[in-house]
Amino acid sequence: MKPTTTIIIGGGAAGFFCAVNLARLQPQMKVIILEKSSKLLSKVKISGGGRCNVTHACFDINDMSNRYPRGRNFVKKIFHQFFTTDTIVWFKERGVAIKAEKDGRMFPVTDSSQTIIDCLLKEANKYQVDIRMNVEVTGIEQQQQQIICTTRNGEKLVADHVCVAAGGYPKSTMFDWLIQTGHSIANPVPSLFTFNIPGHSITSLMGVSVPDARVKIAGTKLEQQGPVLITHWGLSGPAVLKLSAWGARELQEKNWHYEVLINWLPQYKEPELRELLLEVKEEQKQQKITGRNPFELPNRLWEFFVTEAGINKEVKWADVPVKLLNRLIVILNSYSLPVKGKTTYKEEFVTAGGIQLQDIDANTMMSKLVPNLFFAGEITDVDGITGGYNFQYAWTTGWVAANHITRLSKG
Repeated sequence: MKPTTTIIIGGGAAGFFCAVNLARLQPQMKVIILEKSSKLLSKVKISGGGRCNVTHACFDINDMSNRYPRGRNFVKKIFHQFFTTDTIVWFKERGVAIKAEKDGRMFPVTDSSQTIIDCLLKEANKYQVDIRMNVEVTGIEQQQQQIICTTRNGEKLVADHVCVAAGGYPKSTMFDWLIQTGHSIANPVPSLFTFNIPGHSITSLMGVSVPDARVKIAGTKLEQQGPVLITHWGLSGPAVLKLSAWGARELQEKNWHYEVLINWLPQYKEPELRELLLEVKEEQKQQKITGRNPFELPNRLWEFFVTEAGINKEVKWADVPVKLLNRLIVILNSYSLPVKGKTTYKEEFVTAGGIQLQDIDANTMMSKLVPNLFFAGEITDVDGITGGYNFQYAWTTGWVAANHITRLSKG
């Protein structure tokens, strides 16, 4: 059997996982990673605040696939080959224990992304993966049974198999070299971003968070519930980030200008809320309205809402006019904020869009148009919400591509 070569374009999570698994399964194969920058695994490094959110503690494929705004049916198929449990076992076998947190996010027990990076680099070194930095591929073409990769400096590299794991491209023009191979793309739009509310007084409460609020985009069906964080520029937190993922295309069409409605107390329907406040008004007659917060809301936020309703902070419950109490109920139940723009969530920018899934075989990650050309990770039109889902997709697609290249090379 003649020695074969596989080129992997991109030194991120998906590319590395493909490379190290392939080199292990096929020791006689030459495996080359081409990374266009001077950094390897840069997203792994910054993910989860430097802790690397490896995957999510979800062990049901149907349930897990529902966490992907784009590509749900596609991931459902490939997760049968390599899933959450496989990821945990894979790292454990290499000395990296993974732990789950209360919200389901999973991290290395060291709480350091460097542990994941070191593990992948050690595997690459062990199986002699050839890593080349500052090499940007600008074109690929098929010649007979082989694929020629052309780099920015004009070098031509020949491979038997190529796996494109170049990450998410923020601009559609960056896909031109792949469109030239006949593949179609879903135009890229930002996902996982926070909401800018410039000049609004609520931003004075930066750092205040509510563990359970319902966030809705006015005039749409977009809605999410969960923790909300007030920042110095607007709103963040899991509920907002999930909403940005599910609404990525719709919110781009609005040019990121829309009205957001927040129910700060989703456990109460409006009549229940009114009844409760009238009870408090009766029972706490002589208490200052800001002296007793009847809900588990942060006190600073409660005082802010009282002021927003036009109620004097020093007034006693007994003296609050019903009209102003009604205004307070509206604020608690459906607080309207004007969003004008977005901010990338930390540096964990995710792009919705990429190679159309109709062009990829979900069983193998191979292109349906160019034999021996594979895709892995964010370059495809799949993206998950925040919480480790995008990394799980990276590990799965990298593994599936490696597994199928191995089968092909064994004939």
